[in-house]
Amino acid sequence: MPNLIAAALYFVLLHLLVSGTRVRDALTGAIGVGPYMGLFSAASAAGLAWLGFAFAGALGTPGDRFYWDITPAARYAQVVVQLVAMLLIVPGLTTPNPTSVRQEGALDRPDVVKGMLRITRHPFLWGVAVWAAGHLIVNGNTASIILFGSLLLLGLFGTSSIDAKRRRALGPKWDTFAAQTSNVPFAAIIAGRQQLRLGEIGWWRIALGVAIWALLAWAHPYLFGVRALP
Repeated sequence: MPNLIAAALYFVLLHLLVSGTRVRDALTGAIGVGPYMGLFSAASAAGLAWLGFAFAGALGTPGDRFYWDITPAARYAQVVVQLVAMLLIVPGLTTPNPTSVRQEGALDRPDVVKGMLRITRHPFLWGVAVWAAGHLIVNGNTASIILFGSLLLLGLFGTSSIDAKRRRALGPKWDTFAAQTSNVPFAAIIAGRQQLRLGEIGWWRIALGVAIWALLAWAHPYLFGVRALP
């Protein structure tokens, strides 16, 4: 379990204390954006691999206690939650977004705020947070709480970290974009700054999200050894 805790801390702190802070600014100023991105990507991949292996090694150990039971209702609920996650993640990854890596130029488009960005400017990270929360519903053991809890925290707090990074780098252009959108899903729509227009998201993105959700639900026991469907 200590190895898993260390891996989770490394992965979360790497993103929250380096990627979105002035540490990143100092590093890119010293070595350039390209080398920094390469090193950070390698460090992230190594951290993710460490997290995966540490999680597998922690399962079933004496410290891997269970804190809540999994009910049939919880199993049905997590299936729905995972669908919501995919409907955020897939459009989030395929929609031009100035919050994404090397997509700052999207701010120069007059129609940048459209589709999924009307709902939230961080669809991918919110999707990760929802995905992690869904897994916590049906995994009440210590190892799963550490793994999915750390990814939930990263998804939630990573949005603010990216906002701060983009604000420093892009200045007034970012402020204009941020004023038109919201971090929290649907907040800009509720406040009247945006309108919900599902057609702008792209029906192919929605269909792809549903297809990936269905495929992962079916293949879960083959990929991870655990049944996802009730």
